This record gives sequence, C-alpha cells and structure tokens, in this order.
Amino acid sequence: MILSANELKIKGISFVEKLIKKYNEVFITVRGKKKFVILPIEEYEKLKEAELEKIIKEAEEDYKKGKYIKETAEEHFKRLSI
Repeated sequence: MILSANELKIKGISFVEKLIKKYNEVFITVRGKKKFVILPIEEYEKLKEAELEKIIKEAEEDYKKGKYIKETAEEHFKRLSI
C-alpha cells in the first residue's frame, strides 16, 4: 500500500496501523516518490536476522578460503586508520 506523507500527517498512525494489518507494509511517498517503508517490527526483525545470517555465511566462506588477516587489535585499528 502506498500512502503520501501528507495523508500520513492528516490521518495519523492509527490509519497506518489499519493499513499494516491489511497489507503488511506501507510505503510512504514524498512528492510522488517512494521514500520510506513501514513494516511490523516482526517483519523488520526477520529481515535483520536474514541479513546477519548472510554476513555470517560470507565470513565463514572467507575463513575456509583463507581470506582473513591475523593481527593484533592495535594493528587492526592502525590498518583501518582509527
């Protein structure tokens, strides 16, 4: 479902909650272009978990291929210019 920022301002969060129950996600447009998306927190957490699982899998693959650096914390910070 797409909702303009102006509609959101006028109709409020209770209207968004009704849309979320019906469509499970709501896109907010600004000047006719999609700018934001509202999701139930459970859906957001699933996306974050999937993202984390992907990162872990990539790190494990890099480790198996030997694509890593052994260094002290000090060396690591220096390499990252921190």
